[in-house]
Amino acid sequence: MSRKVMMNGAYVAWDHATVHISTHALHYGTAVFEGIRAYYNDGKGQSFIVRLTEHVERLYRNMRVLRLTLPLAKQEFADAIIDVVRENALKEDVYIRPIVYWGAGTVGLYPCGRANDYAIYVEPMGKYFDDIDAGLKVCVSSWARVSDNALPPTGKFAGAYVNSVLAKVEAVQDGYDEAILLTKDGFVSEGSGENVFLVRNGTVLTPPVSDDILEGITRDAIITLCADRSYDVRERRIGRTELYAADELFFTGTAGEVAPITSVDGIIIGDGGAGAITQELKEAYFNAARGNDPRYTRWLTPVF
Repeated sequence: MSRKVMMNGAYVAWDHATVHISTHALHYGTAVFEGIRAYYNDGKGQSFIVRLTEHVERLYRNMRVLRLTLPLAKQEFADAIIDVVRENALKEDVYIRPIVYWGAGTVGLYPCGRANDYAIYVEPMGKYFDDIDAGLKVCVSSWARVSDNALPPTGKFAGAYVNSVLAKVEAVQDGYDEAILLTKDGFVSEGSGENVFLVRNGTVLTPPVSDDILEGITRDAIITLCADRSYDVRERRIGRTELYAADELFFTGTAGEVAPITSVDGIIIGDGGAGAITQELKEAYFNAARGNDPRYTRWLTPVF
């Protein structure tokens, strides 16, 4: 079956889901988007969208920053996302991309007066990282993380992701799986598309929102899972050398899920494998996301 994309409330075929060349977001990055996972549970015959409400809330919060508006209430937009997943009828794990953007018009930076367009599409997605089971080799990027007074890093603003693309390309072409970016002050911020967690002496550490990180929804889920397992979680500034001295390191993100990091700049982390706490949290997250842990059914929206 050919995939369908919802564009401004109407379905179009995948091959016809295009935008005009004068679209403001194409030229200037004036779009906000979300990345959302839906996991298929074969035993239940059901797909579960993970934390749909929180993703839509974040999307609408970020729309305000770019002065974007839609004629849909949040629940209506959430219902549209469910409908797109259902319409495409993919009985497998999928990634959902809603995007809202300034539309076509004449050349110029000022976008107001143009249409505010939106699209929602879905595609199959298994593992984001090919070597996730073996653990990731990462580097500290030469590119600093964008700061809040330059480009908003706390939400998914399209233009800001050039920063992430530069870091990702540099890392991969230098032989790494992923990069970690530092703030302009030299503290750990995040990966190109993931939040960072560090384990030291049984304590779980992660950079604060004020260090130019995305306010990650998977990050929030992991903090909850840690608390439910009585792990001490602290949000504080993390120095670069703390990465090298960590007992465990891992990324979290909607696409990247829970991904162990086994080396940074060629320095082996811990014993060189996924740490015990990382593995425990990874298993707990997947049990929750696939609907196998009733304690977290509040995070899930069934599709079929």
